Amino acid sequence: MQNLVKKIQTVAHQHNLWQEKSKIVVGVSGGPDSVCLLHILLHLQKSIQLELVIAHVNYGLRGKESERDEKFVRELATKNNLEIFVLQAEIISQKNLESSLRDMRYDFFEKIRSAHNFDLIAVAHNLDDQAETYLMRILRGAGLHGLSAMKFRNRNIIRPLLSTTRNEIIEHLKEQRLKFRIDRTNLETLFLRNKIRNKLIPYLEKKYNPNLKKTLFDSTISITEDDALLTELTQKAYQTCLDEKKQHLSVKKLLSLHPALQRRILLQFIIGKKLNSTNITLAHIEEIFKVLRSTKGKNQVLSFQGLKMTRKGDKVTISKL
Repeated sequence: MQNLVKKIQTVAHQHNLWQEKSKIVVGVSGGPDSVCLLHILLHLQKSIQLELVIAHVNYGLRGKESERDEKFVRELATKNNLEIFVLQAEIISQKNLESSLRDMRYDFFEKIRSAHNFDLIAVAHNLDDQAETYLMRILRGAGLHGLSAMKFRNRNIIRPLLSTTRNEIIEHLKEQRLKFRIDRTNLETLFLRNKIRNKLIPYLEKKYNPNLKKTLFDSTISITEDDALLTELTQKAYQTCLDEKKQHLSVKKLLSLHPALQRRILLQFIIGKKLNSTNITLAHIEEIFKVLRSTKGKNQVLSFQGLKMTRKGDKVTISKL
């Protein structure tokens, strides 16, 4: 136990994950990763006086299994004398389900954090998740920013297990004789992530690189550093492309910049207008620039991912459909 706890303490110090007496909402699904995360935080709670509450989302997608997951997490909260908040989710549409579930989960966690004046939200992403996400984004099409690593800390969200492998987590749970729930849908191929986890990564490890996940993790860290520099340059160039009211981008100024900055400025514009950029791929970005470079007409409209790009002369804007 001490090896993993010491590792997490080092990670927390390196990335400024928490302070003494921090108040943390812990996302617990009941699976091995989140049970491990909770167990380590409970251990550290004694020495640095952390205040913890549990948040659990019951998506109801697996019928009685989902109910058993919730029951397990509630019992975990009772056993450790922790307050628990549970969301009984309503799944309205199966479209972009994986993304919808993620947004629902984080919105719920943030509502708890804000309403109860807590400092942080702890989630149980690990090194394997990082590698899976990297490959998933390559297959879907992503630029440098999309291929960057998940961060150990991103504002109020912390990921203490991010440099810990799934094998290390399982070994810790066995050593401590901790029970956890298995989501059997993770063994299915409903989501792209599951296909990558269960089929692609094992194949690549066997045929090409047995240390693939660590290699990919290291790559994401390097990419993140490069991305940080480009982000800084983008912020400066972005302001020169906006009109005074910050409602439009200048097509002429945008196209005069390096292509790497062009793509980033366009994404920054979408985010700045509080629109969802999560599912926008390189293919969508290239389609937009194809329209902007076109000489067929100065007034054009393009629809993509629930958004609409409108060009009138030198001005381009993006809005919801």
